[in-house]
Amino acid sequence: MTEEEDRMEYADQNNALRRQFDTVLTEPIPARMFMKRPAWLDYARAAVIFGTGVAIGLAAPMLKPAPPNAASLVMPLPIRAARAHMVYSPEVRHPVEVEAKEQEHLVKWLSKRLDMPLRVPLLTGEGFDLLGGRLLPGVDGPVAQFMYQDPTGKRLTLYVTKPHKGDEVTAFRFAQEGKVSVFYWIDRECGYALSGELDKTQLARVASSVYRQLEP
Repeated sequence: MTEEEDRMEYADQNNALRRQFDTVLTEPIPARMFMKRPAWLDYARAAVIFGTGVAIGLAAPMLKPAPPNAASLVMPLPIRAARAHMVYSPEVRHPVEVEAKEQEHLVKWLSKRLDMPLRVPLLTGEGFDLLGGRLLPGVDGPVAQFMYQDPTGKRLTLYVTKPHKGDEVTAFRFAQEGKVSVFYWIDRECGYALSGELDKTQLARVASSVYRQLEP
């Protein structure tokens, strides 16, 4: 075979190979080949996630906010008194634990439980008679509540408690909780709050009488 014949034979073979495989070379690369990741990449990613989780876990205790001051979570005296009024003043059959006819026993009992001498103001001159009283749970111990009623059925409650450390000493003041008006004052030994669904002027008159009797 001559040299010319050899070149022609190689050319024919090349052409045959192109016809057979050129279409494969020009095919688009399948998407799965782009998405396929080397195995080491998954291990590396898992290691990073694990390390981040450990770091967050170790840092969590340091990131916890400081607990709030317990005193700041306690409701102010007038709100405590007003809510106690709202709970017990609507009672028909059991508005008090001890009725007014046992006033002497009532005062001795509540004085003993609060560990302080208590006095019950007389409000008949203001149109309110004593119904009796009850013992309530307070922030730092027992609380006394005395209840009064006028001829129309309107009720007042006098909330008596030892001052909580979050209660500031204060003179005669007014507060409102919903429909309930409250006049209150706090001295170093005791806190008082007179609550009722009365207008401010009427309640102020009664509260002034209570104040004069308890704070001579």
